[in-house]
Amino acid sequence: GPFYIRLSRPKTPLVYPESYHFTLGKAVTMRQGKDATIIAMGIMVAKALEASDILARQGIDCRVINMHTLKPLDEEAIARVASDTGAIVVAEEHLAHGGLGSRVAQVVARKKPVPMEFVNLGDRYALSGKADELLQRYGLTAKDIAEAVKSVVKRK
Repeated sequence: GPFYIRLSRPKTPLVYPESYHFTLGKAVTMRQGKDATIIAMGIMVAKALEASDILARQGIDCRVINMHTLKPLDEEAIARVASDTGAIVVAEEHLAHGGLGSRVAQVVARKKPVPMEFVNLGDRYALSGKADELLQRYGLTAKDIAEAVKSVVKRK
């Protein structure tokens, strides 16, 4: 069936060991945590791990999930992290509508409603430019993700 692959121009950090085996439709827990969960995909996984490090220094224990597949979506993993941590931030390099955030919100609303925040492009198309500058411009940095986590944890 149809699929898409999003490619970045700059090198991005490797987040998996060489021994990793990809399983279609199964989310990967990159880091355990109990206070909140960041669900990310693509280049935002490395940013989410960096945000988790920032938050750990502030006493917030944050789980990080790599939701590498939108369809099939790992709904069981989403319901589990909602139940386990009680707060979710979705971080994606995508528009606010029709991406990972929308898919996760639908599952959360149906299976286990919890406070959520979204780190994404909003309702606008991004300009072209250097990746780091664009991530900064559109609020897609580790610091932005960490701020969203702090905000959602306050609403638990």
